[in-house]
Amino acid sequence: MLQDVSNIRQVPDHQEVFAEPSRDESLVFELLDLKPDINDNGSAVWFLQDLANEQDAQGFTLVDHSAVVEVPIGDSSALVTTAIGQMGISKGRQGREAQNVVRVYLANLRLKNAGTDVLVVANEPILISPLSESASAVGPGLLPAAQSGFLPMSEVFKVAVSSFKVNDWSLFGGSGN
Repeated sequence: MLQDVSNIRQVPDHQEVFAEPSRDESLVFELLDLKPDINDNGSAVWFLQDLANEQDAQGFTLVDHSAVVEVPIGDSSALVTTAIGQMGISKGRQGREAQNVVRVYLANLRLKNAGTDVLVVANEPILISPLSESASAVGPGLLPAAQSGFLPMSEVFKVAVSSFKVNDWSLFGGSGN
């Protein structure tokens, strides 16, 4: 079951982070200023590549991506693109020798009327390195989520993106709709 990380450690105001420690999985919602210079159609791929660079990831591979789709959000709409990548990522300050192979699902919901890029990011370890700090909680290697009774992160991601709504547009500094 995903737990609110803000109950464990400080989380930046522009993020909501949920984690499943026993599987080293996480779901992150992040609000960013709209990046107008990034093409709508390629925005999720751009943010995923940016995340890989920020994480100093090894072996980044783009697995899949979608074209832009306009979806209603309340009285407004969002331009949504998704991307799935796989990369080697080290936890915290651990070195490259402790990298885990992680599948990353990313959706960018562009709320242009609110000047905001909303990122929904789900992280699903594919392989836990025996040298990773995650290995003590999860164990090296990894069972598929469905075999251990968990909803796969791909499904958690789909539900999070498809059910996204804005309850308070004033959070964006205006009416937004």
